[in-house]
Amino acid sequence: MAQFESPSIHKSSWQIINTLVPYFLLWYVMVRAIHSGYPYWVILLLAIPAGLFMVRLFILFHDCAHQSFFSSKKANRIFGYISGILTFAAYDKWRASHWRHHATVADLDRRGSGDFWTMTKQEYLESPKWKRLVYRLARNPFIVFILGPIFIFLVYQRAPIWTESKQERNSVHFTNLGILVIVLLAGFIFGFRTYVLIQLPILFIGGMLGLWLFYIQHNFEGVYWSRHEGWDRMKAALEGSSFYKLPKVLQWFTGNIGYHHIHHIRPLIPNYNLEKCYDSEPTLQEVKPLSIGKSLQSLGLHLWDEKNQRLVGFHSLKKSETL
Repeated sequence: MAQFESPSIHKSSWQIINTLVPYFLLWYVMVRAIHSGYPYWVILLLAIPAGLFMVRLFILFHDCAHQSFFSSKKANRIFGYISGILTFAAYDKWRASHWRHHATVADLDRRGSGDFWTMTKQEYLESPKWKRLVYRLARNPFIVFILGPIFIFLVYQRAPIWTESKQERNSVHFTNLGILVIVLLAGFIFGFRTYVLIQLPILFIGGMLGLWLFYIQHNFEGVYWSRHEGWDRMKAALEGSSFYKLPKVLQWFTGNIGYHHIHHIRPLIPNYNLEKCYDSEPTLQEVKPLSIGKSLQSLGLHLWDEKNQRLVGFHSLKKSETL
């Protein structure tokens, strides 16, 4: 698989062009539509493809964080910061959290780094009622996918935390400054109200789709979890990460991130080489693909049942055990 780790400056550059050019064109059309007095539902419709392009831009940002988009670390860092400003994500803050996620995925004893809060069934039963309520809220689809994008990109990514490194905190300040400059320029050129009416739905749609992708990558029927003493890195990649098989158009917008089992084995493979890697190695093709229809069922899986080694829903609890 290592043969697919070499970045291509031509492919990376083309991905930047075919992502940013249509994204900014959609922005221009939306600005014109608002200034021409079109109804707001037209803007909301245009925000859907714009949100998809934001997801694609975030994948490029993600590759930069893995040092896989360009062969140059400096180039990855520069474009990582630029794409981070455009996607409202602080590069070093997000990069550190994401690398911890890669190092601890599917490890029950090292949960909490860049992943969705997952309790075991026993932990839930032993928790006080207030914590059960908080967990149920944290696992509620409305909270996760509707309020989640707003909190993560407008609050969490905007705030430096004292426990983070100086580099991470500085990346937050720099990203916030970059966003402020864009807001001020946009306000001066075509109006602050116009900017908000366009940026908020794009950020919401892109964030919601991005959170769904991250959720389904490690929350699905048949997923692997283990205590640290028995944790296996390869099993965590092949069985703890999904192969999300999407239609070609969505696969393009999501930068092949559906091949997530491959990404966790070799995170240095650029997004544009993931499918080639999959096609070249029969072992990777043995992983059962997860369809869109099947993935929706994962919304009902909330707790890890250590006894039966599977994710279960709240419905699996006895009536006396529920909140």
